[in-house]
Amino acid sequence: MFNIVRNDSVTYPIGLTLAGAGTYAPRLRRPSSELDSVYGQAEGWTQAKFGIAERGVAARDETTSFMAARACRAALDEAGWGDDFDVIVGGCGVMEQPIPGTSVLVQNALGLHKSGIPCFDVNMTCLSFLSALDLVSLGFKAGRWRRALIFSSDIASAGLDFGEPDMSAIFGDGAAAVCVEAPMDEATMDEAPMDEAPMDKGGPAILACRFVTLSSGKDLAHLRSGGTRIRIEDGIAALQAGAHFHMDAFGIFKAAGRRLPELIKQTVDSAGLTLDQIDTVIGHQASKPGLEYVRHIIGTRPERVVDIFSHTGNQIAASLPTALCAARAEGRLAPGSHALLVGTSAGVSMGAMVMRC
Repeated sequence: MFNIVRNDSVTYPIGLTLAGAGTYAPRLRRPSSELDSVYGQAEGWTQAKFGIAERGVAARDETTSFMAARACRAALDEAGWGDDFDVIVGGCGVMEQPIPGTSVLVQNALGLHKSGIPCFDVNMTCLSFLSALDLVSLGFKAGRWRRALIFSSDIASAGLDFGEPDMSAIFGDGAAAVCVEAPMDEATMDEAPMDEAPMDKGGPAILACRFVTLSSGKDLAHLRSGGTRIRIEDGIAALQAGAHFHMDAFGIFKAAGRRLPELIKQTVDSAGLTLDQIDTVIGHQASKPGLEYVRHIIGTRPERVVDIFSHTGNQIAASLPTALCAARAEGRLAPGSHALLVGTSAGVSMGAMVMRC
């Protein structure tokens, strides 16, 4: 069992409404058949082995902040907010640059450079969006913000070594953004005493959220260049080697797979629900086997799992919000229904959240 001591009844539910959403897909769609010759394999090998038909590949002008700004603009237009919101939170797996953060670049690209809207970035690699959503909801509960713009944008293709099919074949590029807001009455009401549970009014809300990190897996997925570890004086060869993403996919699957069912159960239990009461499962699109494992965990009605992997690939942090946007566009987030957001990331970390739509 995880060594977690907490009282979720004091924290949840936290009212939170999805007011707008948007995605951005790169102009270039790369079919898996193009990789067959790169890997020295017969036509159809890549799709058959990895379950991916195509993915987006960003051009050099489609930077992380460019893609994020396009997704953010779509979300803001749907929400009808203009510049009437309180914070911009970036949840990218890989920053466009170390300093300043991607959220600052996105604010500027949106033409909001004179707005003063505060910006910051959250990094939990593939779980960055879920972590950002969790932090924003806690900010809502504290009365810090009422409206937030959250985005994830990643260019996996920038760091792939195509000599390693198990790492390079499954990834794609893209961005997604959401506008979320606290209910007006919740954002303005006085806080309940800490020993009292919040009143549940039955509207859209986060009902439970949990994260776990098992840092013994810190070397199972890494991208070492771009920070302070590898420096210019170490030489170009070291910088080039560190700029390639490395991943032990089986090692991550093994480390997370043993603990993920327990984390999901604890989170759903904390929400006061059973797995059968979850209507939609929105997961990080890590891989075809990863999605199959989530279907195995939830057991009945495997069609509840949102699966866009074959046409997007693993978009790192952008995967989960892109899947969330797809579920919303398909009408799967009906009012009063329950969604489970779940994923794993480098570290190794795992996260799960239950939302009432």
